[in-house]
Amino acid sequence: MGKKSLVVAAIPAYDEERTIGKLVLLAQRYVDRVVVCDDGSRDMTAEIAEKLGAMVVRHHKNMGKGVALRTALEYLKQLNPDVVVTMDADGQHDPKGIPRLLEPIIRGEADMVVGSRYVEGSETDAPFYRSLGLRLVNSVSRKSGRGVVRDTQSGFRAYSAKVLDLLQQCEAGGYGIETEQLAVAVKNGLRVVEVPIAVRYKGLEKTSKRNPVRHGAELIGMALRLIVEERPLLLLGVPGAMLTVLGIGTGVYLLWYFNVTRYFSIPVALITLGALFMGTILFITSLMLYAITKLKQKTTKQ
Repeated sequence: MGKKSLVVAAIPAYDEERTIGKLVLLAQRYVDRVVVCDDGSRDMTAEIAEKLGAMVVRHHKNMGKGVALRTALEYLKQLNPDVVVTMDADGQHDPKGIPRLLEPIIRGEADMVVGSRYVEGSETDAPFYRSLGLRLVNSVSRKSGRGVVRDTQSGFRAYSAKVLDLLQQCEAGGYGIETEQLAVAVKNGLRVVEVPIAVRYKGLEKTSKRNPVRHGAELIGMALRLIVEERPLLLLGVPGAMLTVLGIGTGVYLLWYFNVTRYFSIPVALITLGALFMGTILFITSLMLYAITKLKQKTTKQ
């Protein structure tokens, strides 16, 4: 870019009065403007951010990270930025890493940059249970993003402004927004790269407002939904067809065996009915999802 790029940071925040002030001040060293979406906080998050120079947009009630992020991205369009950086508000992301995120986009080498905890040069002090959970979620989520990045759950990212409208197509209301963004980016041929960042957890009061089991279930559920939506005939239709064939086969065997022995096998009958029922449901569901996906793609193009 010939002229100096206008860089804006977008921060979704919910009850983060302990960390939002420091984060806004540090981010302002590396970006031109900071936009905070206060997601229905019950504390002084919005007031602190506003007093320190951030542009603040408020939700009247807590609506989830995904909604808050979309609100912030929509709000900052009025600034006509060249690059947008997103960060979590709990203090785990070090704003010193912003220049590293910006570099590939400013050089014209990427449309989306993900700050990663799992590439060479990264630093993290994640506790064992969290690290284990993240690796499990990442192993599932990478399939929805076709494995383009290793850290699918990082909220420390940078985007070229030209892709913001595309990313606003994401529908996730909660923490699944990062997984869905990657799936949308890959599906639309965006150039996605990963750069190392430093992420800290020690000393932070709480890095998630939700039960970790529910949090993980939400992320895995989102990843599985995206995978199934992309290839419903393969992931649902094929197993459905196989179960249907199994049900027909066991049904034929059941009738043959009864004809020979006059003994009606209840276990075989249950297997037959179960296989036919599940196979039919899966196959019909795959056809419906396939039709919905195609219609959605057609509508989006229009």
